[in-house]
Amino acid sequence: MKLLPRAWLDRFAPREAGAGAALPVRLGGRGSFAASTAPAQVKGFDQPLAMVTAALLLWGLVMVYSASIAMPDNPRFTNYTHTYFLIRHSVSLVMAFVAALIAFQVPIQTWERMAPWILIAALLLLILVLGVGREVNGAKRWMSLGVVNFQPSELAKLAVVLYAAGYMVRKMDVKEHFFRAVAPMAAAVAVIGLLLLAEPDMGAFMVIAVIAMGILFLGGVNARMFFLIAAVIVVAFALMIAFSEWRRERIFAYLDPWNAKYALGKGYQLTHALIAIGRGEIFGVGLGGSVEKLHYLTEAHTDFLLAILGEEFGLVGVVTVIALFFWMTRRIMHIGRQAIALDRVFAGLLAQGVGVWIGFQAFINIGVNLGALPTKGLTLPLMSYGGSAILLNLVAIAMVLRVDYENRQLMHGGRV
Repeated sequence: MKLLPRAWLDRFAPREAGAGAALPVRLGGRGSFAASTAPAQVKGFDQPLAMVTAALLLWGLVMVYSASIAMPDNPRFTNYTHTYFLIRHSVSLVMAFVAALIAFQVPIQTWERMAPWILIAALLLLILVLGVGREVNGAKRWMSLGVVNFQPSELAKLAVVLYAAGYMVRKMDVKEHFFRAVAPMAAAVAVIGLLLLAEPDMGAFMVIAVIAMGILFLGGVNARMFFLIAAVIVVAFALMIAFSEWRRERIFAYLDPWNAKYALGKGYQLTHALIAIGRGEIFGVGLGGSVEKLHYLTEAHTDFLLAILGEEFGLVGVVTVIALFFWMTRRIMHIGRQAIALDRVFAGLLAQGVGVWIGFQAFINIGVNLGALPTKGLTLPLMSYGGSAILLNLVAIAMVLRVDYENRQLMHGGRV
């Protein structure tokens, strides 16, 4: 047997110190190696997810300022300052951050108990907004709360995530029976959908329908039932488009936006979004250098923020945003799977529902800005201007971080 050099062994030999001495660990009988007795540090939550969220929020703040800085030159916004939207968006971020901190402190079990009441509150607000809501461009989607406007449809998205997750836990034993497992949830989504279509807000209804379907599928509903539900929803949306003239016009404008019939009407936003993306080329024209934001592209700071980002940061910027949302959605789904593996079904479905929400809405917004999907009034999560959306997005992310926090506690022998 070949002996190891004495100096080499002395280097790893345990010292005769007190409590802080390293413990010897024998490997294969060939010698003793030092193993530190210092306790392993456990991170309290998923820091990479928090950092990506912060990056999207800060980039969104910069882009909202860039996209809105010229708006006071428009006669509609004569009384606004150049920093009006920047200040309001900053205030929304602070309020959303405080709300997220509070949401993170609430145990997931508490959210499970509150889920039905949050859904009822969302339904009441959706009814109320039809009566006292503030009308913008023919739609009643906002309630004026003095200094801020609140959009009940954003709360409805979170409410459906919570309710659907709790619903699947309660119906786990009958999930193979269509009417007993699916019909009550379908009825709840249908009621919300009717209220949203009355505003009208078909985009929010699409997101809510996909959230509900996603949670039902992830919760283990029979695949044949899932595809039946999907077919019914597709047919329902097709009929809504077929029997609504202005929705049909929007689809035709999407198919041929450069047609003279649509270029200055239903296809106006899409054509100018495509012009903005085209001007950006690979690396963009530089931050602040957008031309389309100078009163050509409407809603540049909300629904079409990505088009301005593409113009100023180019293909590199757009691909970076897509990569960040893809990573975020994948990470959230992983946290949900981890919770389910720990036999925490509600927590896991809650996290995965948030992943479906953020991922699908980002997919729709990016597709609209790139001309891959028909124009729809959906903001880019975490980035576009809008206090209600930012608030509820951050609260939802805080819930996911809470799920991860409780997962880590359980995996290290703690309790939740």
